[in-house]
Amino acid sequence: MKIRKVTANNHKKAFEVRTYKGRYDFPYASLDLKPARDNKISDVGVDPELGNEAFTYALESGEEDTIHIDRVLEYNRDPAYMRDLLLYKLTLEAQRQVERSPLSKRELIRRLNTSPAQLYRILDEENYRKSIDQVLGLLAVLDCRVEFSVEPARIR
Repeated sequence: MKIRKVTANNHKKAFEVRTYKGRYDFPYASLDLKPARDNKISDVGVDPELGNEAFTYALESGEEDTIHIDRVLEYNRDPAYMRDLLLYKLTLEAQRQVERSPLSKRELIRRLNTSPAQLYRILDEENYRKSIDQVLGLLAVLDCRVEFSVEPARIR
């Protein structure tokens, strides 16, 4: 996701990050390099060297840091980002289970009633166009039990 604009809001003590999906706040308290009363933010801008997917800020002391949009989305618990993160983790686990399984890939394909190309798409951790259902189906064929738990979020 590309960042369109970023501004430092010293009153809220947070960066305001604008994307095509909307506006997200990212508090100074979540930064690795935090501003202070005697070392304030002197400059902030979208970083074109990182494909406009990050922003860089500088403090008066000259120190700089870069924040990727993924950190902002994760902090704000963006639903689409959280879905992709879950899909990524499930896919990595499916890859591990395929490696451990005594079943051949041909047998997995037969049991899933799919094509070899589709199996490789399911196992591709960079493919976010697949559904969670497909990965869960593969894990079921591998005789894995998947459980989800819902817990209150930690206070940031």
